[in-house]
Amino acid sequence: MSVAHEDQLKIGIIGAGSIGSTIGRRLARHGHDVVIANSRGPETIDDAALRTGARAVAAADVTQDVDVLIVSVPMNRNADIADHVRSAPEGAVVIDTSNYYPARDGSVREFEEGTPESVWVSRLFGRPVVKAWNAITSQSLDATATEPGDPDRVAIPVAADRDADRVLAMRLVEQTGFDAVDAGVLAESWRQQPGSPVYCTDRTRDEMPGWLAAARQERVPERRDLAMEVIGDYVRAGGSVTGPFLVAVNRASYS
Repeated sequence: MSVAHEDQLKIGIIGAGSIGSTIGRRLARHGHDVVIANSRGPETIDDAALRTGARAVAAADVTQDVDVLIVSVPMNRNADIADHVRSAPEGAVVIDTSNYYPARDGSVREFEEGTPESVWVSRLFGRPVVKAWNAITSQSLDATATEPGDPDRVAIPVAADRDADRVLAMRLVEQTGFDAVDAGVLAESWRQQPGSPVYCTDRTRDEMPGWLAAARQERVPERRDLAMEVIGDYVRAGGSVTGPFLVAVNRASYS
């Protein structure tokens, strides 16, 4: 990977939703050259995503000369942007933030239950990927960032097959205001997917390793579905879904 300055990277972000926008703002504030694209054109990207220096660009331009490409789109949109990802420089580190949720219509999913989501994404893109920023709610990402050393600082797991990719992604996670925890190789990234004890439960760095180890793969789908049912019933009853509510439901359902 060729970087002009050790501490400054050119970072492309595909996806200008709440996760992608928040990551973009935080990393631009740290001095990185950040460009953000979505499927609708740069003029549709909210000004709030750009207020710390990130720039809106067309999807065709977001991968140009990047050191890091962060893909922050819904799982079912990854196929739509695969060609853009493949156009990134060969040495660029690709980071995936997506999660899979079953289709309500019962349609067949594109990859087998039990296959780690980012393993499937890596095959789709034909590129090694890092899994990060997937196991935190958008509300917690926006509201709970703190400085290093805070004993209550929320931790984010990071999984990758290449050590250098993992180290770089963990540095970027820290710069967004969270402790980064090494979650091992991509094949083990099911431990940070929906239904696992660390998924959107706001664990600390000290708590995270134990909960990663406690995950049981055969229980993940049923626990994920349980939380979705609880949240769905609450919404249908007129409840307001807040970040703390989601964390509480997930802790009760996944632990």
